[in-house]
Amino acid sequence: MRVFATRHPIWTAILAIVAVVLLWAIFAVWPEGLEDVIGRKKIFLNALFNGVTLGGLYFLVASGFTLIFGLMRNVNLAHGSLYLIGGYVGFYTADITGWWLLAFPVAFVIVGLIGVLMQIFVFRRMEGEDLRQTLVTIGISIVLADLMLWSFGGDFYNITPPQWLSGPLDTFFTTGYDRRGELIFLRYPSVRIVIFLAAVVVGLAMWLMLNRTRIGMLVRAGVDDRDMLSATGVRIQLVFACVFAFGAGLAGVAGVVGGTFQSVAPGEDTRFLLASLVVVIVGGMGSIPGAALGALLIGMAEQFGSVYFPTYAVVLTFLIMVVVLAFRPYGLLGRA
Repeated sequence: MRVFATRHPIWTAILAIVAVVLLWAIFAVWPEGLEDVIGRKKIFLNALFNGVTLGGLYFLVASGFTLIFGLMRNVNLAHGSLYLIGGYVGFYTADITGWWLLAFPVAFVIVGLIGVLMQIFVFRRMEGEDLRQTLVTIGISIVLADLMLWSFGGDFYNITPPQWLSGPLDTFFTTGYDRRGELIFLRYPSVRIVIFLAAVVVGLAMWLMLNRTRIGMLVRAGVDDRDMLSATGVRIQLVFACVFAFGAGLAGVAGVVGGTFQSVAPGEDTRFLLASLVVVIVGGMGSIPGAALGALLIGMAEQFGSVYFPTYAVVLTFLIMVVVLAFRPYGLLGRA
């Protein structure tokens, strides 16, 4: 941080001003004139927290994608299909057993096994052939989408959370005064808060695994020089299969999360594949902190865009990607 401030004093000053203004907007009681200009504070806070929690969901999807695409250099354009499969698996697991929490490990295992099969029969046979990987995984995604449409129909499925997560939670963020002059505090869905905290835990665990464990060292060494690593006796293909299974399993878990506070339906695979691509490009390929930062930016851009600029919400998302690529070709936290 100190190095960044020394090298970029103007950007540091701009970021500091933005941070101060944002903190004031979150914690202060807005004057009536400000609400006349940009709307009620409750709408602003809901858009902010919806953007943060949506960013958590995007991070769960994109973190698996950045492992497979950013670290292993495997172009898997069927990643969105893995997300949707996880959503359907989670829905039926929770519906049949009545255990919402059981849906997460079941989706992780089943989608992870699908990922292993893809790594063994597709990517292992096409190492270094990016174009073939792209075309084949596009075909796989189309086939999987048709199979899911045939199996589950075009209905929307919602995964019901347990009773202890169904209601709103009282927060300490004020939205204004009531008629008696007392402060009104924002109430926000408990399930969204828990899911965001889970995404933070997953992100920290992944960063520690890749940067502080022997497994992470093997993965990074295998990407940089797999021949040298194989010469030391490490079964590099087994390591890559495990990483691919973990990345695919995260997509399955994200499908359960998405089905809980949104829905599972045809077309969601394409939507989350595009979101993962944008997040990884903005954050930087192979960077877990970059994926978290990119997911947060894209999630908030979508929510604020849908509230304040509904006509240009999609344009705002891709505008961020264009601006980042213009000034940081390798992403915000990516390296050449």
